[in-house]
Formats: sequence, structure tokens, C-alpha cells
Amino acid sequence: MNTVSTSKQLPQPDRGEIRVDAVLQALGEPVRLLIVRALADVPEGIACGELDLPVTASTRAHHLRTLRESGVLTTRTEGTRRISSLRREDLDALYPGLLDGILAAKQ
Repeated sequence: MNTVSTSKQLPQPDRGEIRVDAVLQALGEPVRLLIVRALADVPEGIACGELDLPVTASTRAHHLRTLRESGVLTTRTEGTRRISSLRREDLDALYPGLLDGILAAKQ
């Protein structure tokens, strides 16, 4: 029996629907900043369960969903895994320098 690996992207706003107030609100939480910093170092993305965070799995899922729904990251499924990656190209096009400033800020 052949199995085909399929990748499916979870719902997220299109580039033109990303609003700076939603992005800033999403980034205004320390755990979410940890997630963004981790994803900035791995452009191909990280499986959600592999993110080393000081929160429970359900809280991690909440933070990832908030970041995805605000347009900060994209999440795709690959089999049973969810891979998240930063929407750097979209955010840099819409809000030049925003991510660079966030990532350069002291932790």
C-alpha cells in the first residue's frame, strides 16, 4: 500500500489582512517572543512539540494559534506533525524593520 505524504496549511490571514495592532498584541507576551526568536533561527520551521517552552502543551498550542491567527507565523501539517515557521517575508514587506527590532531587543 502506497502512502502519500501531504502537507496542509492551517488557516491564517492573507498578507493584506495582517494588521499591525494584531501583530503587536501577539508579540506582547514573553512566551510568544520566545517562539518568534526560536523560529527566526530556523527558517524551514520547527515542529510544535520540539519548541522548548516553559508552558504546558495546551498553553503552547494557544500561543502558536494566537501567533498564526495574527499573521506572525504559518503552520502546516505534515502527517501528525505541525510545523510552524515565521512569516518573515510578509511581515518585512508590510512592516519593514519590525521583526529586526523585536529580535534585536534585549530578552
